[in-house]
Amino acid sequence: MSIRSLHLKKISWLSYRIVTDNIHGRIRRSFTRHFNLAPSFDTDMNIASKLLVRQCFSRGFASVKRVSRASVSSPPHADLLSYIRASLDKLEGPSHRWLNRDIGNKQLYKDKGTYVVLAGHLLNGTSDLIEKLKLLQQRSPGVFFMGIHFSDRITDDRAALAELIVKEYLTFPVLHSEKEFPKTTEEVRYIVFKDFKNPLIYQEKDLDIASVAKVLDNLTQDTEKSKSVKLFTNTWSKQAEVIKEPHFSSFLQDLFLYFPGCISADEIGDRLFLSDSNHHRIIILDNSGKLLDSIGCFPGFEDGEFESAKMLRPAATLYDKEEDCLYIVDSENHAIRRANINTRVLETVYPKVIKKSGGVWSWIMEKLGLGKDDDTTVDADAKSEESDAHSLMFPWHILKRDEDSLLIINKSFTKLWIVNLAAGEIEEVVEGFPGIMEICGELITEKLSVLKHLPSNWLKQQTEAITSCKEPPSVSLLSSFSKLGNDVVMTDIACQRLLKLDGESGASSSVRFSNIGILGLPYWLSIPLERVFNLANGVQEAHISHNHELRLLPGKISIRLNIEIPPCTELVEPIQESCIWRQARGVITEVSNAGSAEEPSEKVGVSQQWYDELDSLAKEIATPELAEEEEEVDDTIPSEIESEEDGRIHIDCTVNTSPGSGELIVYAALYLRLAKNEETESANQEELARRITDILKPAMNMTTMNEDLFVKLLLKSKRELRDIVFLKPMHVRIRLDSMDHPKAENSRDVILTDSSAQVDVSL
Repeated sequence: MSIRSLHLKKISWLSYRIVTDNIHGRIRRSFTRHFNLAPSFDTDMNIASKLLVRQCFSRGFASVKRVSRASVSSPPHADLLSYIRASLDKLEGPSHRWLNRDIGNKQLYKDKGTYVVLAGHLLNGTSDLIEKLKLLQQRSPGVFFMGIHFSDRITDDRAALAELIVKEYLTFPVLHSEKEFPKTTEEVRYIVFKDFKNPLIYQEKDLDIASVAKVLDNLTQDTEKSKSVKLFTNTWSKQAEVIKEPHFSSFLQDLFLYFPGCISADEIGDRLFLSDSNHHRIIILDNSGKLLDSIGCFPGFEDGEFESAKMLRPAATLYDKEEDCLYIVDSENHAIRRANINTRVLETVYPKVIKKSGGVWSWIMEKLGLGKDDDTTVDADAKSEESDAHSLMFPWHILKRDEDSLLIINKSFTKLWIVNLAAGEIEEVVEGFPGIMEICGELITEKLSVLKHLPSNWLKQQTEAITSCKEPPSVSLLSSFSKLGNDVVMTDIACQRLLKLDGESGASSSVRFSNIGILGLPYWLSIPLERVFNLANGVQEAHISHNHELRLLPGKISIRLNIEIPPCTELVEPIQESCIWRQARGVITEVSNAGSAEEPSEKVGVSQQWYDELDSLAKEIATPELAEEEEEVDDTIPSEIESEEDGRIHIDCTVNTSPGSGELIVYAALYLRLAKNEETESANQEELARRITDILKPAMNMTTMNEDLFVKLLLKSKRELRDIVFLKPMHVRIRLDSMDHPKAENSRDVILTDSSAQVDVSL
């Protein structure tokens, strides 16, 4: 019996070793196959496999397969979450570097919260995956979103990632990692977790975003603020929040064009419609480059006149000569807009909008960012039963099939929407490139036939810069060019410019823009009412170029700003009054552009002045024609914006002050380029790029795009850097301390004095 017992113990021991090795090997192979882990995980895998074996023996061999599958994804992703958590408070480390991150935003430092991460090799055709993540981001403002790009060469991929952020309009941060544990860089997966625990992995490319939205709702446990699933039935709809923009804007936003995505033409009227996509505007110009008009003033979603209308990354446009209107694909708003060129009014074609009544209080709330972005609401009840598949999702291209319908295609050519213009509804949705070509292949082929006469090497460069689909590369250029007469005008996204190509010879030249002042003051420089609320939420105010203090007698004060532009630069054209914005605060009661007619220095007291104003008002009511004539005489005083031989610019401001303190704020947009002189001619391309970078660099850079990365982007464009037009903002604040009024001889009346001051500003 003792011998038999000894043999049984040996058999039991051998069986345990065999099963242990078998399970350990199976688990190791499973991890290697699914996650391709580095050898650094061997120790952890030994411990994990032994624990699993103990569980298997305690529960029986029948449960081995089920337990190993359930636990297979826990260790590597737990390590990944620890890696993310450790890098949140470090912009750069031994194996990581953050891009597109707002340094002043502390949200990513939270250990508690729900995160959605897109992890993998983000440079290999991930447009569809990124669009789904962006859609989730729009619907779930309380969730933290980020991307992780795995690479072995951290330096080489930085410029490519920056281009990806601009091209895909990413507003979430991207972690550039060279850590080797996830070697499956070709496979991109979504990781959803809360409080850095219990991650959920979504690997399939045909991810059901509605199901992920349900998961996010359960994790956030805030059904009032996060109604993701319901909002997916209306993809145009977004939570009421501050409009987010990529944090690379500190450099790229000050270029004259910021991702010129698409262009169309009106051949009869000799007009071009350029989509300055990341500036959220449509620029109307003629064939010579003279700007005629502009549509859009601020990122958002609002109908109205061109100066007040809002869009969010407009893409392709289509001109209808019969109606004299322009159809615009409002990409990030998932909408189709129509601009009436004659009345200069922008309206929404899809989705349907209904006017709502409002009042002064509603207008104030909207301007402060506490209400809706527009004076219209979408008929949600009419759309409540519409599935997400039948809603626009980041549309990009537009074609017209007939008078009643538009053909809308996404950037990757995987989905087509047929929109009925009269009903403002989607009639049909077609998925897949073959189905799209079956319906609109003739229209696409006809337009692309123009490209046959253009240089192939140049087209290849443009295709690589914009393509996001796996189909024939030339298809991605569908909305990037337009024929105007004998010329072909094409957007150059790689170089942020507009090119004109001779249809016969193929010779290309950059379009030189003029009448730039028609664009007015860019939205990211000034602080109108609608930005007051945004500033409270962390939006950075424009850099102050100069602070100055003046102590003068009250009365009329004429102030001249002497602005010295950066060395080795020149104005593209003289600055126009439309590019200047003035604001008065405190005791300053009036701001005029160039002064007013002279008034006597001695005036009556305040009480008598009040009666004089009443008399003037009565006179205006009694004889309005005479009052209008007098008012016209006062308004004919021209604004003087001069430029002397020394290159300085002079802006005149006239204010009327009372005793006390006040502040005069002056913004100006100066469009510059490098001067073509001996100094710039002797400099190489890198030196020119450094000079532009130094000019555009703000005093306090709140983003993770440094000078070296911007220089790489400029050099990668391979264009003449002295032709680049860029904007140099000027922001001057002048504090005025006005003393008491001097007394007249009768000791009752006061004397209003005229003063003048010179303020030197160096940019």
